[in-house]
Amino acid sequence: MKVAFVGKGGSGKTTLSSLFVRHLAARGLPVVAIDADINQHLGAALGLDDETAAAVPALGDRLPEIKEYLRGDNPRISSASAMVKTTPPGAGSRLLRVRGDDPVHALGVDVGGVRLLATGPFNDDDLGVACYHSKTGAVELYLNHLVDGPAEYVVVDMTAGADTFASGLFTRFDLMFLVAEPTRKGVGVYRQYTEYARDYEVAIAVVGNKVQGEADVAYLREHVGDDLLTWLGQSAAVRALEQGRDDAELEASNKAALDAMLAAVDAREPERDWDRYRRQAVEFHIKNARSWANRAVGEDLEAQVDHGFRFPVPVPG
Repeated sequence: MKVAFVGKGGSGKTTLSSLFVRHLAARGLPVVAIDADINQHLGAALGLDDETAAAVPALGDRLPEIKEYLRGDNPRISSASAMVKTTPPGAGSRLLRVRGDDPVHALGVDVGGVRLLATGPFNDDDLGVACYHSKTGAVELYLNHLVDGPAEYVVVDMTAGADTFASGLFTRFDLMFLVAEPTRKGVGVYRQYTEYARDYEVAIAVVGNKVQGEADVAYLREHVGDDLLTWLGQSAAVRALEQGRDDAELEASNKAALDAMLAAVDAREPERDWDRYRRQAVEFHIKNARSWANRAVGEDLEAQVDHGFRFPVPVPG
């Protein structure tokens, strides 16, 4: 299952994504966590010290080698440099498995039973000449080439706001958790997301955060309706984690919220339509090719589409 955490800046999505990742790992489930936020804090939230977190190789800096590996011997792709973030797999492409033994997962580090990958932060060379999509393009390529099986989880902490919709990345997820504070700004992002996702069958569940009482819950219900899945309140255990301590147990109500989130994710598993998943990747690749990528690369990138390709769908057991 592919899961995204989205929301406005400061909503607590990195904190909640780290709690959810820990929740999965505590059950012995195979998890890949990806920090795709422009502010790279997921590693620290999962328990890495600052030095180790900063040393996680940046996927965004390794795009040429990632593309070369994923390209494999696909005859429709002339070179790694002709691959763009939306390039879909075809015959000859290399596919990825969750926590697989491959050069892409080798760029991550293990923390608490989780494989952590990171897009990398903006650096001095990027300022004024690049947008963050140059980093998140690595995540889109990863998800486009990933064959995840039953009870395998990829959790992505996305950048703030509605930036996810700047490409087809938002269609790569089985479920998007929109973290919303009970404020006007908090629910404002929800309206953006539901409007953009309406035509693409993207599942969105709202998780309230920093909820202090029934009035906050009522406010969220008023503005997001049945999309409100659950909510988390103030937490001494979370504060301890943010202070670098792991010596407090999460409150029962907050544990119940994480259980509800996991149940919602698992309920999506029978609904994965691999053919639709592939069609959406192709649709956005063609859009990008016609809009900018053909000019940027100097080739007709629609020719990269292998219309006969089908994912080798994993089966339980």
